[in-house]
Amino acid sequence: MAFELDNLVRPNIKTLKPYSSAKDEYTGDAKILLDANENSLGSPLTKWYNRYPDPYQQKLKDKLAFVKQIAANQIFIGNGSDECIDILFRTFCEPGKDNIIICPPTYPMYEVSANINDIAIQKAPLLSDYQLNIAHIEQLVNANTKIIWICSPNNPTGNSLDRIDIETILNHFEGIVVVDEAYINFSKQKSFVQSLIDYPNLVVLQTLSKAWGLAGLRLGMCFASPQVIGFMNKVKAPYNINIVTQELALQALDEVGQVNDMIKLLVDMRIALAEVIGSMPHVIQVFPSDTNFILVKIPKARQLYAYLLSQGIIVRDRSALELCEDSLRITVGTEQENTLLVDAMYEWITNTFELTLN
Repeated sequence: MAFELDNLVRPNIKTLKPYSSAKDEYTGDAKILLDANENSLGSPLTKWYNRYPDPYQQKLKDKLAFVKQIAANQIFIGNGSDECIDILFRTFCEPGKDNIIICPPTYPMYEVSANINDIAIQKAPLLSDYQLNIAHIEQLVNANTKIIWICSPNNPTGNSLDRIDIETILNHFEGIVVVDEAYINFSKQKSFVQSLIDYPNLVVLQTLSKAWGLAGLRLGMCFASPQVIGFMNKVKAPYNINIVTQELALQALDEVGQVNDMIKLLVDMRIALAEVIGSMPHVIQVFPSDTNFILVKIPKARQLYAYLLSQGIIVRDRSALELCEDSLRITVGTEQENTLLVDAMYEWITNTFELTLN
């Protein structure tokens, strides 16, 4: 594969002069800060919040580099993975000209962000076993295809995609291949982060929202070559990650052991929940999952969704998605929440299908 990054980056981004703050012009600790028109007297919260945060989150990237065993200049940090997705579009895709490939059913923000950025979308639906259709993807690629988006483990189906298929795409596609690993911590599959050295066109997305339990912080991570990260840094807002998020994320990254314990417990509860729901009458299938959720196929799924909603139990109705007809996506809750869910499902099945459950 002949991969030329310069041929992929939008011409205006290559020549873009990004916003530059005084923090870009000095290194080390300054004694007197009179450059950014901040309130020098402090703030109502803490005296430190009156200052703008590090625009490149260097301490956080250094900690992440240690955890992920890669270089800090291979890391981009976004306000949630959604910012990473948007910046990848704005860096590589020319509005009204270029196109991307997605593989539905998949994370809907790829399509939403493409539409916002006026990027054409080509779709190569997954096969019936929820694996990539390599032949269809190959047929769709043309001279203006800039990015192929792959979610593995996949949302909403929950399964990991075949690694050999992903490597095949990486080896033969001359554009950017994004592997979204938001749920990788729940999977036994090996992350593609350690494969960055082998594939210059590889971009890996991860997040602290799932396994790390920090959804409220909105912190996403993008791992790629230093060259790709450099272009993304040109496009991002000057201070895209606030100082509180940076501080709390640094604290959380010291608690790897606690996170691993939570992951193990969630996986155990996922297995147990899947077994219980899979044994219920009229449940067609609980699909294999490498995530913290399960996809459940059941007749009249939308009616079940409405009933659960009436009981104050919120799940996601995925029935409108291709290959997900009559399916609900259910996140693994606490033990008490899972019990309430199971009881409500049994009650609905009994009333709906007129069964007597012993």
